[in-house]
Amino acid sequence: MASAVLTIVGGVIGGPIGAAIGAVAGQAIDRQLFRPPGREGPRLSQLSVQTSAYGTPLPRLFGTMRVAGTVIWSTDLIESRSHSGGKGQPGVTRYSYSVSFAVALSARPILSVGRIWADGKLLRGAAGDFKTPTGFRLHLGGEDQLPDPLIAAAEGARAPAHRGLAYAVFEQFQLADYGNRIPSLTFEVVADAAPVGDAQIAQALSAGLVRGTDGFSLGGFSAYGDSARGVLAALAAAGGGWFAPDGAGLRLCHDAGPAPLIEDAGFAARERRPRGQREIAPLDSVPRTLTLAYYDPARDFQAGVQQARRPGAGNRAGRIDLAAALSAADAQALAEAALARAEAARERRQIALSPAALAIKPGDIVRIAGEPGRWRVADWSLEAMVLTLELVRLGRAAPSAGASAGRVLASPDAVPGRTLLHAAELPALDDVVLAAPRLVVAAAGTEPGWRRAALLVSTDGGARWEGAGEAATPAILGTLATVPRRAGSALIDRAGSVEVVLAHGAMPLADADAAALDAGANLALAGDELLQFGRAEPLGDNRWRLSTLLRGRRGTESAAGAQRAGDRFVLLAPGDMATVALPLAALGGPVALLASGAGDGDGPVRADVTLTGASLAPPAPVHLRVAADELRWARRSRAGWRWADGGDAPLAEERERYRLSVRDGDALLFTAETSEPRIDRALLPAGRVEVCQLGTFAASPPAVLTLDR
Repeated sequence: MASAVLTIVGGVIGGPIGAAIGAVAGQAIDRQLFRPPGREGPRLSQLSVQTSAYGTPLPRLFGTMRVAGTVIWSTDLIESRSHSGGKGQPGVTRYSYSVSFAVALSARPILSVGRIWADGKLLRGAAGDFKTPTGFRLHLGGEDQLPDPLIAAAEGARAPAHRGLAYAVFEQFQLADYGNRIPSLTFEVVADAAPVGDAQIAQALSAGLVRGTDGFSLGGFSAYGDSARGVLAALAAAGGGWFAPDGAGLRLCHDAGPAPLIEDAGFAARERRPRGQREIAPLDSVPRTLTLAYYDPARDFQAGVQQARRPGAGNRAGRIDLAAALSAADAQALAEAALARAEAARERRQIALSPAALAIKPGDIVRIAGEPGRWRVADWSLEAMVLTLELVRLGRAAPSAGASAGRVLASPDAVPGRTLLHAAELPALDDVVLAAPRLVVAAAGTEPGWRRAALLVSTDGGARWEGAGEAATPAILGTLATVPRRAGSALIDRAGSVEVVLAHGAMPLADADAAALDAGANLALAGDELLQFGRAEPLGDNRWRLSTLLRGRRGTESAAGAQRAGDRFVLLAPGDMATVALPLAALGGPVALLASGAGDGDGPVRADVTLTGASLAPPAPVHLRVAADELRWARRSRAGWRWADGGDAPLAEERERYRLSVRDGDALLFTAETSEPRIDRALLPAGRVEVCQLGTFAASPPAVLTLDR
């Protein structure tokens, strides 16, 4: 009579987990579904490194899974350069590199992509924000998918649409953070909206040839490998399933559902073997420890392991690599269940039945009269009207006590927010004498995750834009909540204070003692005034009170007390400021800056400045007074702010010149130029006297004195 031979696909634990294929149907299914043997199924190591080699198998993803992509297209590196410098200053050329490329994700359609990691660090956050500037497009793998426009522009009519393949395209990805190379990328891919069952996966991978009822669910699964047979066998081994003939296909079976009761019907006299033959393998044939490796969503889908142990003899160790997303508790339960099944499967029985039991098929579950537990029909034969069943005991683990995922070292997911940009033409913040105008640029984000922004500059009203490098590290900035009172620059203002509101709570301010203030600490731009503060008191809600003030620093006395609520506040800390050098021809005209950061998806942020020459002008003269029938004053220098030797500061201009004006209201009564810091009092009418030093490139702010008649 006909007999069905059950093919057992052994797992790493040596148990009878695999596929039972009928003699006729099995051959057809093997040709359609299974490739030749010898190919491997999924292993965790295959998902950890991005590849770009021809012939690399692409995973078919289910549920939500973190997967390394395969680079399928790339441009050459794109070099960009920006130049800064001017007359009397060394020129600096800066180079940056970007690249555009496509990464294949799944050989079946997906729904979306969540987070993306580059070299293990978060590149794209859960909110969809990119930490490194890049263009990004996602192709979901539908059958109506069109070629990516960038690839089509580069490759022409031969550009493939990659229908049925989900892939991502990065356009002008900035490489500065990754050693000017494409980093190793991993993606959180959502292929299905909910967890998926093992039978659901098997049916999809076999194009419907394998059916069944789900035995367990997975948060995500990566069907990776050259052989569908290997993938399905690994999936069945992890969940305790087995395959049985089912018409022209296969059925994925589990230890579930009803189990008919069978009893030896007295046909043992015709058997070649003793009635009720029982075999029990030695205990040490079963692993004493079984490790299950998986991907843990609680640890950003990093690889995790859970281990089950049994008491008794033996020292064998078993391992199951499950390329699936599981919680630690579910992985521990799977490991304990697999070990319990392996231990129970040591026992095998042979039962003889009458032909009336022919409805029992390989893969079915039965119970034996007088025996505890449930048994799987591993094989049957019909000979001389005696039906002989080969049975394997099924075992179940006790409920798991749970497990821990371990310490979570997740990459910080700080949202960058929109760029906040401030640009100002300021006196040099060191003793360098500039020969061309220069802007100081400070930028940050509305959220703590902001890192940098690319800068563009225009000196012709936006008709042309040129690269101006990048903003520096995030500055500490905000707005003035209260206006500082008017105060001179000669003494420490211990009575006054100013309150500021910073952009977000991750921006700290700190106190500075007298020595630190003398060294230039806590220098800030408040409106147009440069001031220093010695005391910073937090008030809550990102609000700070600043006191112990040094006002009108670097010759900005005229702006002290002229601020309004809402004016800018920027802490000018070393390393937090970028500079943009401009041509002399731009003096007196408008300059526009554009900043584009990772959070500026709505377009770049703009700042406009009028170049007054403040970066080139000497400071206003001081000590304007009438003495010995002369009007006298003392000059200052943009090259000697610290007055280190107690003598006259260096001139720092081509020659010493002053312009003196006397006004009565708006009426100009008198004007003259002199090369000395004095003029005969008798030459001057009564009125408002203004004295400016004429620098090489720009005039200083005026020193003012009112002369009576």
